[in-house]
Amino acid sequence: MNILSENRADYNASLSHELVIPDDCGGKRLDQTLAELLPQHSRNRLQGWIKEGRVAVDGAVRCEPKSKLLGGEHVAVTGEAAPQALAGQPEDIPLAIVYEDAALLVIDKPAGLVVHPGSGNWSGTLMNALLHHVPQVEAVPRAGIVHRLDKETSGLLVVAKTLEAQTDLVRQLQARTVKRQYFAIACGDIARDGMVEAPIARHPTQRTRMAVVAGGKPAVTRYRVLERFAGATAVECSLETGRTHQIRVHLASLSHPLLGDPVYGRALPKLPRFGRQALHAARLGLIHPESGEAMSWASPLPADLVELRNTLRAL
Repeated sequence: MNILSENRADYNASLSHELVIPDDCGGKRLDQTLAELLPQHSRNRLQGWIKEGRVAVDGAVRCEPKSKLLGGEHVAVTGEAAPQALAGQPEDIPLAIVYEDAALLVIDKPAGLVVHPGSGNWSGTLMNALLHHVPQVEAVPRAGIVHRLDKETSGLLVVAKTLEAQTDLVRQLQARTVKRQYFAIACGDIARDGMVEAPIARHPTQRTRMAVVAGGKPAVTRYRVLERFAGATAVECSLETGRTHQIRVHLASLSHPLLGDPVYGRALPKLPRFGRQALHAARLGLIHPESGEAMSWASPLPADLVELRNTLRAL
């Protein structure tokens, strides 16, 4: 049994109960009575378990939340952990570690790996992997993660292994002394190097998107043209701030969305299809929180971006 299944088994065991209905509960609904006797579970959760056949009354699972009790019945509850319960559990997920010491961990994240647990991704995340690889980060907020990459963005990010290191790195991010450079392929012909300074906030009507919004948080992205293709441009983007989806939103605001971006881009018939946004965190630089030494790391382009670039060169 792997770590994830062990954790799930432990949780499920803690959610199983056997009880006898008190006589004074006679005449009450099954869900109401269970909510009173098992206050650690919500009534909605208990109703769901009843409907799923996880509650047996005198051995019979064919019951409804509104079923009336007589009192004295033997009830067995076989619960199942909500997926959110696995969000803080360690999992043995391989990590591409670029650098590690007592204070820092630098990871080369593959595309497809979620950084923080959230809706639809409560397990199998970078945070779950960190809790397995460095158990002590459980005592550090967000398991030491000080900045994130989108699920489908590959490349470098730094993790603090101690609270002191995290505090220092957060201050560096605020002071803009952490240097982050990204390789991106954008749609269209970007004529020259430039900068986007435009505030970013949640889209006013489409809540899963970010947008350039007056009154949003300040955001600055500098970009430099690396190579031009037929209908696309490779650029190096440098972040001065770290807003959610910043590069994706800023380039889209110039009418040059990232190739393959499913949220801010669009399919163009003359360009090859790409299964994710063409974005890679290629370089990371910072001041070591303990030694004060300036450190930097580089990540080579992953194979899918190399193939995309070669395909564009051949057009």
